[in-house]
Amino acid sequence: MTRICVAGGTGQVGREVVRQAVARGLAVAVLSRNPPSSRSSAGPDGAAYFRGDVTTGEGLAAALDGADVVIDCLEGKSGKALKNFADGGARLLAAARDARVPKAVVLSIINCDESSFGYYRSKAAKERVYERSGLETVALRATQFHSLLARMFAAGSRVRMIPVVKGARFQPISPSEVATALLDAALEPPAGVRHRVRTIGGPEIAGMAELAREWQQASGSRGHLVRLPLPGPMGKYLREGLNLVPEERHGSETFARWLAKNADTL
Repeated sequence: MTRICVAGGTGQVGREVVRQAVARGLAVAVLSRNPPSSRSSAGPDGAAYFRGDVTTGEGLAAALDGADVVIDCLEGKSGKALKNFADGGARLLAAARDARVPKAVVLSIINCDESSFGYYRSKAAKERVYERSGLETVALRATQFHSLLARMFAAGSRVRMIPVVKGARFQPISPSEVATALLDAALEPPAGVRHRVRTIGGPEIAGMAELAREWQQASGSRGHLVRLPLPGPMGKYLREGLNLVPEERHGSETFARWLAKNADTL
């Protein structure tokens, strides 16, 4: 039986990778700083959970033992986690080599290497770590998640102002469809290429105002759409359309469909 290790398997995408992998009949080890139990144990979903930390190396060997592939869904959005994001990836890969895991797949962001935004720079740095690892590696670059837009709109609606970045368009994608792509990449037979970069975008491209109105309709929010400029690296990234990959439309879960499926949590 194929065994996969999911690093960050309790996060948004990682949880879905775990769910789908178990459903496919795979053996799954989940590496997390905050697993369901204080010690390695079988979770209610059928996966085995291991407490570990890529910033220190604690618990990595146990989680990776016997794995055929590791899928890295870890995030590092702020503070120490952001600062050490690439180093954590290097530590995970070193442990994978020690455990004789031949392949690793990492979740990344579309065109992260073309932005000077700090979080995206950390993603690009981690991709370079994977490229130099010596393992067979795949970096799966995804467009922004539906949930990111929903959180942005919800945050603004608390003060009755729903933010719309002037000129911004998005190609949002469902985390579950990204999880499927990660799992498919992990289970592919050896490709004979050390490192590959793939891109995956959502099924449709729409202006931020249109997406905000869809969120309003689904959530019942009465806030006003407020069009704002976005300065700095992130604004430049959006204005230049670096968050779009029109030639790589995947899946079928549009923003509207995702909203309908998650209506109870908006």
